[in-house]
Amino acid sequence: MLSNVPNWWLYRCPRKLRLWSARAFAVLCGILIAMSISVEFLCPVVRAQQTDPTSPVVVQPGAPGKPSRKLPASTTAKLPPRSQAEIDFMQGMIMHHAQAVEMTALIPSHTENKDLRLLGARISSSQSDEIKFMKRWLAARGEPASMAMPKMKDMDMPHPAMPLMPGMLTPEQMDALRKAKGAEFDRLFLSGMIQHHNGALTMVKDLFDSSGAGQDAELFDFATDVDTGQRAEISIMQAMLESDKKVSEEKQ
Repeated sequence: MLSNVPNWWLYRCPRKLRLWSARAFAVLCGILIAMSISVEFLCPVVRAQQTDPTSPVVVQPGAPGKPSRKLPASTTAKLPPRSQAEIDFMQGMIMHHAQAVEMTALIPSHTENKDLRLLGARISSSQSDEIKFMKRWLAARGEPASMAMPKMKDMDMPHPAMPLMPGMLTPEQMDALRKAKGAEFDRLFLSGMIQHHNGALTMVKDLFDSSGAGQDAELFDFATDVDTGQRAEISIMQAMLESDKKVSEEKQ
């Protein structure tokens, strides 16, 4: 590499300078060689991208110890098969969550309890978001967001009310909750929402007990989150209910 350096220049330079220059020259040559190798290595990739920049590359990972397989560009993702139990669960849970949101909407005008207001805001926010998710999940599979009304033989007869999901408050319970105020509202709300949450746990259990249901990854994660979150909220509400009971007893 140093053969191209003039001999007179090497002899005239001080020894340390000559050594430094030689080393610098060697490093420079190494950098140039590395750059040339990198360019040669990258050229096929660049050429491939320039040849057909619009064609996507779809790769299917292989099993452990097996190579991956390149799939055609026309390959599209397919949703996993779903069971009727999964459809019923999502449609029923939308109706179930909707009543919980309706219950929390009463809090601002019916009680001054700060802890209950915070809890209600949390339940309202989380279950409203979950309703949106369930509607998207059903729409992606071509299913309606609401359950079908029961068919009547005589069309002149009034349609029966949609059956309540497990744990949902009856019309009488909802009416009592709307009429209550203050401490009485707090008690009815907490006891009613505990009943409501326990019903959701029953729905999750029924889903996973159904043959072939719960295989969809999104639905499985959602149902598991519902179970975990509502168990935690039940514990919070039970503690609040017990605390309110003690306060009421002390006042007496």
